Amino acid sequence: MEECNLIDDNKIAEIKKFSNFLKRKILEMAYIAGSSSSHLGGALSLVDVVSVLFTSRIKYKKGDPNWDQRDRFILSKGHACLVYYAVLNQIGFISEEELKTFEKDNTNLPGHPVKNKDLGIEFSNGSLGMGLSIGVGVALASKKQKKNSSIYVILGDGECNEGSIWEAAMLAPSLNLDNLFVIIDKNNFQQTGTTNQILTNPHLGEKWSKFGWHVTEVDGHNSQEILKSLNQADKKKTPKVLILNTIKGKGFSFSENNNDWHHNIMTKKTYELALEELNKNSD
Repeated sequence: MEECNLIDDNKIAEIKKFSNFLKRKILEMAYIAGSSSSHLGGALSLVDVVSVLFTSRIKYKKGDPNWDQRDRFILSKGHACLVYYAVLNQIGFISEEELKTFEKDNTNLPGHPVKNKDLGIEFSNGSLGMGLSIGVGVALASKKQKKNSSIYVILGDGECNEGSIWEAAMLAPSLNLDNLFVIIDKNNFQQTGTTNQILTNPHLGEKWSKFGWHVTEVDGHNSQEILKSLNQADKKKTPKVLILNTIKGKGFSFSENNNDWHHNIMTKKTYELALEELNKNSD
């Protein structure tokens, strides 16, 4: 884990390489699935932070998804599972052949994560609003078992409309869960429109702060800012929230801030365009 505030060029290059790998796998899975429920946009807005987490923050052991001292990753925003499955492939828990079964009949990789510890999927998620409550319980258990594990919970900004989020948010500080990190993907869209159109939720950071959390807000596509903020938050003796200002569908001209790509089908033409843009931006 990095201790300094300035992240060296080699680390940033490593994160970028990881990020490009995830984007490529996300595109492949969406194309092979041919399904409108692949939730491309919400997965792409998470690529940069997930790349930071799995290159620089989260403890895991390759080949052993059940390692007792691992950190925990909870994708409460379960419909963004494409990025999760791509990560688990990159770190050696899910095979290339398994990835090709995404959303196929009898798959282990449906459109929301279903618990499968052998594949590194530790928690079922998809009913929005439940992941933080799970995270509070896991963080508390880790404390009681005297494990030095951190718990990372990914929420969507639209998901913060759920009352269960705020019940868990009230509880975590009272339990002194300084091992709990919440990351909010603030891409300003929900399934059927913008967050302002559906249920405006202004002053999000201020609300979490009033509940007793340490809050930081950064550019969700700036790896250096993300990693620096997480490293600095380690020193705080409270639960932590990192609010990421992101772009839904980040990385591709056809999907950025286009809510059609909450649900949309990856055609051959779009897939080839995406690969062309990815290859160009990877140079």
